[in-house]
Amino acid sequence: MCLGVPGKIVKINENRSMAMVDVCGVQREVNISLITQSDANLLMNKWVLVHVGFAMSILDEEEAQKTLDALLAMSELEHEVSDFLGLNNK
Repeated sequence: MCLGVPGKIVKINENRSMAMVDVCGVQREVNISLITQSDANLLMNKWVLVHVGFAMSILDEEEAQKTLDALLAMSELEHEVSDFLGLNNK
């Protein structure tokens, strides 16, 4: 099963279609073109839902934390972070 994982945008790349996203202290480059409507810099420090290398939607911080808490409760967060890093081969 693949789930979306909340992460925080910590850097916008020069091309404005990619960003560095932090998920539980782990950072990875993610495509933000699906959520960029105008100035990509407005996404800096925003929480996003990441799935298969794409930011799918913008979340508020409270919603992001609730989702992380739920994933922890389901013992899925470690698995999803590993998927996020590309450590699990399927």
